[in-house]
Amino acid sequence: MIGYLPLIFREVLGPRQLTREPEPRMVMDEREQVTAYAAAGRLENATLASLLFHSAHCSETISGARRVVDLGCGPATQLVHLARLNPKTEFLGVDLSERMLEEAAGEVARAGVDNVRLRKADITRLSFLGDASVDAAISTMTLHHLPAQEDLDRLFDEVRRVLRPGGAVYIVDFARLKCEASVRFFAHMDSDTLALAVIQDYERSLRAAFALDDLRRQLARLPAGSKLHSTFLVPLLAILHTPKRRLSVESCTRLQAMRRALPPRILPLLDDLRRFFRLGGLQGDPFAPRSARTLASVEPVLEDIRAD
Repeated sequence: MIGYLPLIFREVLGPRQLTREPEPRMVMDEREQVTAYAAAGRLENATLASLLFHSAHCSETISGARRVVDLGCGPATQLVHLARLNPKTEFLGVDLSERMLEEAAGEVARAGVDNVRLRKADITRLSFLGDASVDAAISTMTLHHLPAQEDLDRLFDEVRRVLRPGGAVYIVDFARLKCEASVRFFAHMDSDTLALAVIQDYERSLRAAFALDDLRRQLARLPAGSKLHSTFLVPLLAILHTPKRRLSVESCTRLQAMRRALPPRILPLLDDLRRFFRLGGLQGDPFAPRSARTLASVEPVLEDIRAD
């Protein structure tokens, strides 16, 4: 955490420098860019820690859901993690990019999961889904692709429409930082493992992020009891979610083993996420010990958290 202190001081005490810069295109459809983005999710970097963190907290939020729609599923890296952790849940991944869906289909096939379907569609216009037709709506790192505030509002209106009474929501994205130096810091922190196209896309994404207040206003469109939590002091990431549900002891034990199986350089990144969100008010920690039961082997788990 000490390494983040200069950044924290800038973000807490410095003046706001950045206004929102929407991405040039809502759809990532250039083959080189899509391939690089999908490949980044299979590397041992901060993305691996993020995938496991959100797989755990999302699973805790949607626990027991039978039908879940994933808005902006991209190459389905996150979606496959969730499908493995929730084999009794039917997932529908939605994306507007034809090439992203090609990558997603390949990811699903490699993983061998049979509870994922994919569909090309605009995530702000879900006319193919009926009213109150899903048990949960999720989205990871997609909101910043939306061109304008009106599109953000329309997406959450659609979530409210398609969600069944008592349904669950787990939506996470960047929140806009205050300082130029902070954007550069986060965009380049994995420059030794990421392709230049991915680093450039990451930087554009940070600049296109909505402000925390923009996201907070969406709580009025979500079920009662929904909350917004961001990383402590520096709102790099924000989560909008309905009340947590209880995970089984078996699921928690599995997640704890998955954490222990992470490469040594990735484990501290996951624990940083846990710490910064806990300090930001996010309750519950699926990785905290809840049972003395252990898995016989972590080798199958390693396959779960690394793409083939």
